Amino acid sequence: MSKPLSHQQESYEPDITSSSSRHSSVTSMLDDETRESTHEAVRLFLGQHDLVPWSAIFYKASLILQGDSPPEEIENITHDELQALHNEVQRKWHQPKALYFTILVCSIAAIEQGWAQTGMNGANLTFPKAFGIGSNSSHDNFLVGLINSGNYLSAGLLGAWLSDPINNRLGRRGAIFVGAMFCLLANFGAALSANWVQLLLFRIALGIGLGINASTVSVFAAECAPERIRGGLAVSWQLWTAFGIFVGFVANAAAYNLKSEAWRWQLGGPAIPTIPLLLTVYLCPESPPFMIKHSSRYDRAFHSLCKLRNTELQAAKEVYSAFLQRRARFKLPPTEVSLLTKVLELFTIPRIRRATAAAYVVQLSQQLCGINIISFYSSTVRMTYCLRGSIGPKVDSLRCSDTICAFTPQIFSDAGFSTYGALLASCVFGFVNCLGAFPAIWTMDTWGRRSLLLMTLPLMAITMFAAGLSFRIPSESPAHLGVLATLIYLFCALYSPGMGPVPSTYCAEVFPLSHRVVGMSFAVATANFWATILSLTFPRILTALKSEGAFTLYAMLNVLAVVLVFLFLPETRLKTLDELDEVFSVPSRVFMQYQLTEYLPYIVRRYVLRKEGTSLKELTLEREYHELDQEEDHTEDI
Repeated sequence: MSKPLSHQQESYEPDITSSSSRHSSVTSMLDDETRESTHEAVRLFLGQHDLVPWSAIFYKASLILQGDSPPEEIENITHDELQALHNEVQRKWHQPKALYFTILVCSIAAIEQGWAQTGMNGANLTFPKAFGIGSNSSHDNFLVGLINSGNYLSAGLLGAWLSDPINNRLGRRGAIFVGAMFCLLANFGAALSANWVQLLLFRIALGIGLGINASTVSVFAAECAPERIRGGLAVSWQLWTAFGIFVGFVANAAAYNLKSEAWRWQLGGPAIPTIPLLLTVYLCPESPPFMIKHSSRYDRAFHSLCKLRNTELQAAKEVYSAFLQRRARFKLPPTEVSLLTKVLELFTIPRIRRATAAAYVVQLSQQLCGINIISFYSSTVRMTYCLRGSIGPKVDSLRCSDTICAFTPQIFSDAGFSTYGALLASCVFGFVNCLGAFPAIWTMDTWGRRSLLLMTLPLMAITMFAAGLSFRIPSESPAHLGVLATLIYLFCALYSPGMGPVPSTYCAEVFPLSHRVVGMSFAVATANFWATILSLTFPRILTALKSEGAFTLYAMLNVLAVVLVFLFLPETRLKTLDELDEVFSVPSRVFMQYQLTEYLPYIVRRYVLRKEGTSLKELTLEREYHELDQEEDHTEDI
């Protein structure tokens, strides 16, 4: 195994996940860390953490973790407990209602996130004229672009980074509550704005709420879910964000007939999901890892897990496993460090630095993949809105910076659709985006995060390139609209199960518990930073390269995203924290070398040359990492 890390490098915390694959590592902890008998060690643990009434349950849990005998031979174990242990593998989706209720509450937050993104997309048709900034002047174009990008700027610069101290102070549920309150007030305030300055301020406030929730909700869901379905449940963020986008498109179309006041309803509508979110978030159990990390309250973590797991035995097994991991890892009592120190450790501690690099790559790849060209292309609304709904003179002004599937009317309006017809076509796009996310629920934990990206990104590049070529079809031909729309819908269908849900799922699990929220904050800030850059640069790209060239450019960036994912993203499917520590203990240079010299030749032999009996040599720490010194690790890694 790899050499032990220094005390500074061991300053991150273990997680709570259930897996039979952890038995061997926990067994060694029992042998190395405790000289007392297993029962005596359990007795001391129960006495220290007010868990004595559950002694029989924890004794059985300790024997399961020790792994000396199969569960069937453990004294006093019940049939229901054996069945629950069996179902962890055979019926992994058979979980308590409280777990699915928690995921449902997280999904409400995602709906608000998606709806807020598309609300402004529809409001762009009317609010500039209402505030007297609807001309094609550079001044008005800048103000409209600033208002549109205001929530992304504040989400990346404020909301994402505020999430860590708010989580530390109030917990996961408290952070979601605060984020939802920001969103509620900001959406209502935006709808009631009397001038563009007020609207900009409320957009900034909205970004703070969206940033807090984007950094917290996926982490909360991942920490509550069993590891075997962690990926599938974490997909709920993207799935319900896509549903929120679809609802936003429908709401935009529904508000169309309100004419000059439509923008108020379109901006106020996203407040609707925040109300049930505020009412239900404290009905969910708090994150068990959070309670252990911040207060060492194993008793509260146990009671929370009893609601999230099918039996008390499963909850006890996870809690006691977390205790053993924590005690084995920390030679000295851990101390809470400042936010600035945590941010610095994202780039200084090798294991965390590699997770940071992987999170950055996956978030950057999502921005590069081309979904934004659809967003910004459609949002470069080359028309002015008049009360009769006709299409006025064409202009080139950025009207929206929505970053996830915000497909609005431009290509349809260019083909002769009315504004309302183009809004309905946008609803179809939102529906495809939502429907396409469903396969990820089952494939995320079977095919894997990295595999989903490597399968879908090349196809996305092809469809994006073909969409660019479709602009050569004469615009007066019916085939122009049909081919282009079909390719864009196909691109979205490929994006939704892969590049759409993977980044948030991946980033929520790759960081150790002590740096998980601040790591997720970095990931959210990364996504919003590049979304802002793209929103500011795309109009010039479109002017310089035209539509065909812009689509072709993003097809090439898709290929770049494939290369980045192939070289920098280790697989995390079904990995426990111990296994992820080992995965991210491999230096990036070694991982890249393995990808190029072992994995790539295997893919060619197996799937291109179709050679039978082809095998892949696994990348193991014993074979590769053991020979490297920590000094080499610091100088040669990313």
